[in-house]
Amino acid sequence: MDGNGRWAKKRMMPRAFGHKRGVDTVREIARAARDMGLEALTLYAFSSENWKRPADEISDLMGMLRTFIRSDLEEFVANNVRLRIIGDYQALAPDIVEMIEDAMARTAANDGTTLAIALNYGSQQEIARAAARAAEKGAITPEAIEAELDTACLPPLDLLIRTSGEIRLSNFLLWQAAYAEMWFTDVLWPDFKPAHLAEALAQFTARERRFGGR
Repeated sequence: MDGNGRWAKKRMMPRAFGHKRGVDTVREIARAARDMGLEALTLYAFSSENWKRPADEISDLMGMLRTFIRSDLEEFVANNVRLRIIGDYQALAPDIVEMIEDAMARTAANDGTTLAIALNYGSQQEIARAAARAAEKGAITPEAIEAELDTACLPPLDLLIRTSGEIRLSNFLLWQAAYAEMWFTDVLWPDFKPAHLAEALAQFTARERRFGGR
């Protein structure tokens, strides 16, 4: 979900304003994913590298996370959405950890769309943790590592979308993206609409996936 800061800068507004509009887009796209019948939607909300940002921006982001959970949890429950978190979220502030774990517990039995949010997530660190856990249990194989990834409870990654014109993965789902289709758009995240998601899905369904075969 890239481009919040640039969206705000174009409007001569503070970055926090762009992040706030980005949260509004999260709500809109999560609802669209549910209505489209997607099995799972994973959103990269805060990377392990984002701690390098200014303290006031991090504080704004954490405040928005608190507000998002408080305001949207009942909608998740009512609409059969299951919330999952990937990444080392337990390193966040204790009150946020408590809110996250309560939200996951309250939606655990839901069997509709899974909304996975990546918080304090970095794919290289995830792979290293998974390999270490696999080694403790026995032989290190691709299957053993995959079983220990943060995404082990999620379906395989089919389509990876990045907004704002950046064409790189930025330490996101590196293992999982091995055979995923990718779709890049110049649209900044606050301007990303369900129509863009539908366009990405339409292009995805038109592609031939061979997974290394012919």
